[in-house]
Amino acid sequence: LVCIARVMLMNPPMLILDEATSSIDLRTEQRIQRAFVKLMQGKTSFIIAHRLSTIKNSDTILVMRDGNIIEQGSHSELMNKNGFYAQLYNSQFVS
Repeated sequence: LVCIARVMLMNPPMLILDEATSSIDLRTEQRIQRAFVKLMQGKTSFIIAHRLSTIKNSDTILVMRDGNIIEQGSHSELMNKNGFYAQLYNSQFVS
């Protein structure tokens, strides 16, 4: 959380986050995501995550498997394709 706070204070033009919220609870992650949306408005950010709730609201999601991009699109586009991303998402969020 200290690193995330530092980034927010720096207000960078571009941001790369690699599993930045993987060790925090879902409620805290959601609060941080809301803050990042405001902070990164009109800027570029790359978010690397296995927890798909972290990237659900991204403009473009790149789905990688074995080092290759296998799908690309918004959350809704990828869910409509019913491919690998949809399988991963459903395995994380649908009982």
